[in-house]
Amino acid sequence: MRRIRCLVLVLVTGSVLAAPSALAADRMWIGFHDDPSFRWAGDRADRIESSASEGASVMRLLVHWDQTARIQPSLPSDPFDPAYSLDDLDDAIRTAQEADMEVLLSLVGTPRWANGGKSPNVMPTRLVDFTAFARAIAARYSGRYQGYPFVRFWSIWNEPNLQLFLAPQYDRQGRSVAPGNYARLYAAGYRGIKAGNARALVAIGETSARGTDNPSGARPVHSPGRFLEELARANPRLPFDAWAHHPYPFRPNLRPSQKVSWPNVTLGSLPELEQHLVHVFRRKSVPIWITEYGHETKPQDAFGVGYAKQATYLRQALAIARTYPYVSMFIWFVYQDDPGQPWDSGLYTQAGLEKGASPSRFATAARPLDARNVVLSVRRGTVSPSVTLYTRRFCVVDEVGTRIGVTWRVRVAGRLVRVGQLASPLQANCTVNLRLSRVKVAGEAPYVATVELGDINGEKLTRLVTIRGS
Repeated sequence: MRRIRCLVLVLVTGSVLAAPSALAADRMWIGFHDDPSFRWAGDRADRIESSASEGASVMRLLVHWDQTARIQPSLPSDPFDPAYSLDDLDDAIRTAQEADMEVLLSLVGTPRWANGGKSPNVMPTRLVDFTAFARAIAARYSGRYQGYPFVRFWSIWNEPNLQLFLAPQYDRQGRSVAPGNYARLYAAGYRGIKAGNARALVAIGETSARGTDNPSGARPVHSPGRFLEELARANPRLPFDAWAHHPYPFRPNLRPSQKVSWPNVTLGSLPELEQHLVHVFRRKSVPIWITEYGHETKPQDAFGVGYAKQATYLRQALAIARTYPYVSMFIWFVYQDDPGQPWDSGLYTQAGLEKGASPSRFATAARPLDARNVVLSVRRGTVSPSVTLYTRRFCVVDEVGTRIGVTWRVRVAGRLVRVGQLASPLQANCTVNLRLSRVKVAGEAPYVATVELGDINGEKLTRLVTIRGS
């Protein structure tokens, strides 16, 4: 209880101080990846709620195919085949929804029945098995089934440029095979996810920050740059909504601004990663999701940093990510240290004690960037711009199609220029669409709409919409 009271005070203070910059800032989905805290700890619901109160808007979880389907399902595309064990995942996603948070699910690990009895880092023998699994999981969380929340964000595999997670990286002749294999694996998973949930946003990559590109080394791994180049050569037309990357510093005590030579990629090197992605996939821009980042602490880890420095590095890391317009997600690994997790980069110790100012620094940095508060750029002269709002909390108690009452007030430079009311149906993906009728975006000054939403059950949400003329 003491920790919760402190969090409330931090949030109130942080929201007041951050409000002016929040109106002009770009947005990012910001949160944590921490399966032990959010799925298996006895106080997991409290931890999820606390992370949300500190400004987290998204939670990343791993879906281990090898653990979810230890035996082969008889109907593998059926999201409710009895072979699937998903109770803990269901619970975590429901709790995230109650806390008004989105979820990112990363599909990883091959079961023994699907790859000839090999370890989870070995490709499935038949890619159609992975497609069926991906389809089942995506359908389960498509919003079509009462009581099973919609999941917006997805990714396929974890650090496939490392032997630890995708083997082999090279064949016996020393030829690179992992990028080509991952291209096939990703394509199979993407087909399944989109078949189960057409509105899903799917990230490719999930690459580790570094690698040697040495097939004869003690640990044969690819650098992220070489991996993506060979992946694009294998299939330059792969469809994806973002590139996911883990830009950890090479040592926990190095600054977030550390830059390394291509083909390795740390947080300070993301502009070079973006340039290569645009080039090899022939796109105008490529969104980047930072789906893991963190700094370990000491005394928990001898190579870590002190609590004060972790708080400083956390603030610096988010500030750096904020300067990149193509970065739309930032996930810290992990929320709280766990005895079964050797990586001690949580903002809390195993006992639940704050690591200095790290939790408050996270809240202060994250809240102004809350992606649930939409920023739109529209052409000057646009009349009655349309807005889609993320309203995850309503899906806890309301069915799809429930009419949500909306009152909006638009201001320019603090001056009220338009007020409106309407009712809009709740969508299956937990959004509400509205049109700011008779609002004309005439100049560069931002139009700021305060939108108050309410349902018949007394649930209320407030969102800010910033509209800039271009």
